[in-house]
Amino acid sequence: MGKKLLLLAGDYVEDYELMVPFQALQAVGHQVHAICPGKKAGDHVLTAIHDFEGAQTYSEKPGHRFTLNASFDDIKPEDYDALVIPGGRAPEYLRTMPGVLPLVQHFAKADKPIAAICHGAQLLAAAGIIRGKKVSAYPACAAEVELAGASFADIPVDQAVTDGKLVTAPAWPAHPAWIAQFLQVLGTKITH
Repeated sequence: MGKKLLLLAGDYVEDYELMVPFQALQAVGHQVHAICPGKKAGDHVLTAIHDFEGAQTYSEKPGHRFTLNASFDDIKPEDYDALVIPGGRAPEYLRTMPGVLPLVQHFAKADKPIAAICHGAQLLAAAGIIRGKKVSAYPACAAEVELAGASFADIPVDQAVTDGKLVTAPAWPAHPAWIAQFLQVLGTKITH
């Protein structure tokens, strides 16, 4: 039986880091509710496509309009089995919005699985839930991870790390490893 998952999005979330887990987790039988503070089901968030093109940092281009399927103000975190936090620019401002940090903290305090990728670590750090954990993130977030008391996992961009029920990765090239590890934490069984 599938789990009920909450996906926390915002404007300029990384396109792949939103779309791929949203679709992949549903494809294996989970129910995924995508929410954004200040927005309702049927509203959309703008996404951004981040790519690695040889510059000192990633490039950013407009992505898709993603339609939310749940309303932030109507959800109850206790009704969900796990939390997914995509990266991009959204986590930077989401951590300042009312209700977001207590939402993230609920999943940690209740010992529920959390999957965060890329700049999603900014939300984990701001929520104060990663002290003593091994956490991967986009390398530019290493200082925030360490200042929050976690050990930064400096791993290849296509890898992920699991520490207890927390699954993290540096960026979207890690999707196969990140999603596979998250499915394992969720107890999802896939048969061929």
